[in-house]
Amino acid sequence: MISIRAIALASAGLSAAVVLSGAAAAQTPAPAHLGVHEAALRFGARESVLQASLSPDGKKLAMLEPVGPRGAMVRILDLTDASSKPSPILQTTGDPDRIQWCRWAGTTRLMCQAFASMRLETGDITYISRLLAIDANGKNMQMLNVPRRTGELLGYSTFGGSVLDWNTGKDGHVLMVREYIPESTTGARTAQTEDGLAVDDVDSANLHSASVERARRTALEYVSDGVGHVRILGTDPEMRNGAVLSGKVAYRYRLKDSDEWRPLAAYDQRTNEGFNPYFVDPVLDVVYGLKKQGGRLAALSVALDGSARETTLLSHPTVDVDGFATIGRNRRVVGVTYSTDRRQVDYFDPDLKRLAAGLGRGLHDLPLIRFVDSSQDEKKLLIWAGADTDPGHYYLLDRDTRALTELTLSRAELQGVKLAPVRAIQVPTADGKMMPAYLTLPAGAEARNLPAIVMPHGGPGARDEWGFDWLAQFFAQIGYAVIQPNFRGSAGYGDAWFMDNGFKSWRTAISDVATSGRWLVAQGIADPARLGIFGWSYGGYAALQSAAVDPDLFRAVIAVAPVTDLARLKDEWAHFTISRLQENVIGSGPHIVEGSPARQAAKIKAPVLLFHGTLDRNVGYGQSRLMADQLHEAGKDARLVTYDKLDHYLEDSSVRQDMLEQSAKFLEAAFARK
Repeated sequence: MISIRAIALASAGLSAAVVLSGAAAAQTPAPAHLGVHEAALRFGARESVLQASLSPDGKKLAMLEPVGPRGAMVRILDLTDASSKPSPILQTTGDPDRIQWCRWAGTTRLMCQAFASMRLETGDITYISRLLAIDANGKNMQMLNVPRRTGELLGYSTFGGSVLDWNTGKDGHVLMVREYIPESTTGARTAQTEDGLAVDDVDSANLHSASVERARRTALEYVSDGVGHVRILGTDPEMRNGAVLSGKVAYRYRLKDSDEWRPLAAYDQRTNEGFNPYFVDPVLDVVYGLKKQGGRLAALSVALDGSARETTLLSHPTVDVDGFATIGRNRRVVGVTYSTDRRQVDYFDPDLKRLAAGLGRGLHDLPLIRFVDSSQDEKKLLIWAGADTDPGHYYLLDRDTRALTELTLSRAELQGVKLAPVRAIQVPTADGKMMPAYLTLPAGAEARNLPAIVMPHGGPGARDEWGFDWLAQFFAQIGYAVIQPNFRGSAGYGDAWFMDNGFKSWRTAISDVATSGRWLVAQGIADPARLGIFGWSYGGYAALQSAAVDPDLFRAVIAVAPVTDLARLKDEWAHFTISRLQENVIGSGPHIVEGSPARQAAKIKAPVLLFHGTLDRNVGYGQSRLMADQLHEAGKDARLVTYDKLDHYLEDSSVRQDMLEQSAKFLEAAFARK
């Protein structure tokens, strides 16, 4: 569904581009008003572009697009030929194998990550990933597995490797992080004895590889400089039983042209204390990372010349700095990112700062600008731009000719649909704090006495941001006011707001969620007889727990893949390497019972609708099964909708459409009750 058209941005100093033709798929015009069924079809459809990548020479575009309800296809478009049409080269059904991303390993070779959910013999569910390489014409597809020797493997890896560096200086070569598993040496002198994460230089064309970093059993992470050199190593020196992570990471670094590892920093994944390195700049010889200052994350650079000199690049008085803006195949760091009432980038690359400002002025209806990819020389840029009322567009910018060409829409199904504006607001909490939130009101409707939904986010270590949200927009489209509270326990606002996370500090988090519903009623926006709550993952937990704590507030509860029992959640992670980290997040004590909705089911008065996939690794399907059973045992109105062979994210257009339509009908029926 790639369509290409040229646009002119005079205010951005960009001249009009030559119009290129593409394989545009005709879209059904949107009616003036969408009914529930039509709205569910359009908003439940997956994005038209799942991921995109620009070739090193800037001449070809690889697009990952949905096929069928849950499948995906990789198509290649020749950007130099106006008459070319996108060519499909790779397709998966999504049952169970899916393509997560595809990027260019060279000018004619791509690497893609495929993954699937699978159930182990123990009954546990896990994700398995594999990397594969394929030519741009769809030929010579190969799987990049770890080389085997002659022995029997003493274990099994679900991790198929990751690309550490796309820019080794040799076309088609990448640096890969791989997990080596030792082999039995009985009767086999050449059996493999390496154990742990290693780095290999891999030729994606023939799979020949050379060792760059030997396997280390305690290795957690490697960081390269974007031009083929590994500069930082992160290990867990307290790793228990050879597999269970402690959460404490010791980082070491190398000087340029040295093999010796030197101490860099200690970082605690449980508390985010210490310096966490992200990217290395080979020119400035520094590593960029995040570190807490005054209870909030700040962006720092640390010199790798032996001085360990720290420089604060940006700290913010109210929110965490959460990452770095990068560009191109070598992931050159060009700015620092954070989110206040909307996503911000502070560029310290002056050219890109001017360019981003120019695009912001020229695309005045699309204030969210992201540099997705670039050619090796950064002369061709793949850009995404969007807004709250626009799901987004992909553009190609030629910096030499200053021509900007629109390539395709992020969500073609929503073309012509009038979307609802999103407003950042502040809601006073029960104890006098001001809670950030987002309010979405139906387009053109008077904000009085509306049916309304409180929509707490997942996580709990997450937050909502300003922009397009398919769930909130669906409900606004069919007439609902939607509030998305960044309750205490949300990430992004520093330690004081995060508290002990939304599980340990559940009373405060749930109080904030309920307060946002009362605020809607107090403002006259919501009809108290038509106030519901909808949440996914932790949001589903918050929806159910809110209904138990404040049973007269919400008239309907919808929970998708919710946590319902905290002790059970611990058990679900008991056999995995991050079990200690999960135990720390969930905690121990009275809140395990008091803060578990399934153990408070008898207190819930409102009807409950649950949705869950049977191959959910994040939150087990049994959580919803338990909740439904407990509600039924207590004589409550509850229904569980099961989606077979789907994981936590329900990435299936027909399933999402069904979920939206059933949710709308459930709310209408619940609100009609006396």
